[in-house]
Amino acid sequence: MTATLDATPVERWSVPFHRLYRAELRWIFRRPRTLIVLGLLALIPVIIGIGLTIAANNDAQPGGGGGNDSLLTSAAGNALVLPLATLGVTLNLMLPLITAMSAGDALAGESSVGTLRGLLLAPVSRGRLLMMKALGVATFTLAAALLMAVVAMATGLVINGTGSLFTLSGNTLSVVDAMGRVALAAAWVTLQLWAVAAIALAISACTEHPMLVVVSILAGVVVSSVLLLLSAVDWLHPFLLPQSWTAIADILRDPIPADQLGEGAIRAACYVVIGLSLAYARLSTKDG
Repeated sequence: MTATLDATPVERWSVPFHRLYRAELRWIFRRPRTLIVLGLLALIPVIIGIGLTIAANNDAQPGGGGGNDSLLTSAAGNALVLPLATLGVTLNLMLPLITAMSAGDALAGESSVGTLRGLLLAPVSRGRLLMMKALGVATFTLAAALLMAVVAMATGLVINGTGSLFTLSGNTLSVVDAMGRVALAAAWVTLQLWAVAAIALAISACTEHPMLVVVSILAGVVVSSVLLLLSAVDWLHPFLLPQSWTAIADILRDPIPADQLGEGAIRAACYVVIGLSLAYARLSTKDG
């Protein structure tokens, strides 16, 4: 008799994605640097709130100006403005910085110590690997934005009380309505940070030096901010991510104008798609 062997294909063992995601979150949030950064971010709204209160008690007039400067001026005595002013100020530099640090550690950091090669050889597709890293960075940036918003809201209520929740249009809001607006602001800022993270991941996939990712993102933010001040290149402004960052103040108006906020959200979504596409294109050909 002739024995025949079944040509049954051997299924490749695959790690469930939720386990990969949990492992990535543990790796991110158990690092001392992550905890220190989150602690410092939580201190920022407290320092701003106390500083504005002292300035108001001394009859000091904060420097005027547009955008975030006017938000800081309005934050004195207004518990609703403080969270948005804090998010608006840190969106210009601090939040992109910590986002770039997280994205740099996600790929470039692992590549520098040799662990990325092991991940690329593991029974995990490179698309799932990128998604795991992207979701880890996205979760960290969401936690950072929410932490600042919650601490700023609590600081504003402690300093100014629940009767100081009024919009820039002069309408007083309930605590629930105010929390809804703060949540909207945190979500919008998080989307902008996800756009920064996507570009940072694309850079991170091309290098083994995490600091290069941080420097590149900071340079991009600074150069974009300078270009926004030059009318000679106004044709370029709609393509620059920080173009709508000052629109966060619109959340404090009645009714909320959706033009700039919507435009900024669409622009950020485009950056997310482009950044993740570039990161995947590089990661799919990377050998470690």
